[in-house]
Amino acid sequence: MTVRSAYKDDLDDIMAVLEAAKGIMRASGNTGQWVDGYPSADIIMHDIACGHGFVVTEEGRIVGYFAFIPSPEPTYARIYDGAWLDDSAPYHVIHRIGSYPEVHGVFRTLIEWSLERDSNLRIDTHRDNKIMQHVIAQCGFSYCGIIYLNSGDERLAYQRTGRD
Repeated sequence: MTVRSAYKDDLDDIMAVLEAAKGIMRASGNTGQWVDGYPSADIIMHDIACGHGFVVTEEGRIVGYFAFIPSPEPTYARIYDGAWLDDSAPYHVIHRIGSYPEVHGVFRTLIEWSLERDSNLRIDTHRDNKIMQHVIAQCGFSYCGIIYLNSGDERLAYQRTGRD
């Protein structure tokens, strides 16, 4: 698998990946995340326009998508019931991760790619997203506490630093 920048011509393939990811969420009991049209094509196009959208490919086929965004992440300014491992150094956030259910290794591939660019990474997920919580822990992230999105929705927050 390889990671490359996403292009606007990739939008249809990216949206298909994200719809498949929603299916994985719903099938595993996570009905409260990625609702009401999120993430929309406009959000993905914004990621791409800012240079933050990336695709994971396998044999030339787009099999995953994620946003890799430099700090600061405004919703990470306050964390509850815990603390960030390192709250002083710059970091990158990984958002909007999606892949096809039949393709394995996408998360590990994008994490390895991300770590080559920044050893201080943050990520969050919905409390009901047990699959994501599992792969986040498998890839060496530590649970840090709870953050709240601008909508007020709760998310479990994780960080991996160069010291991990």
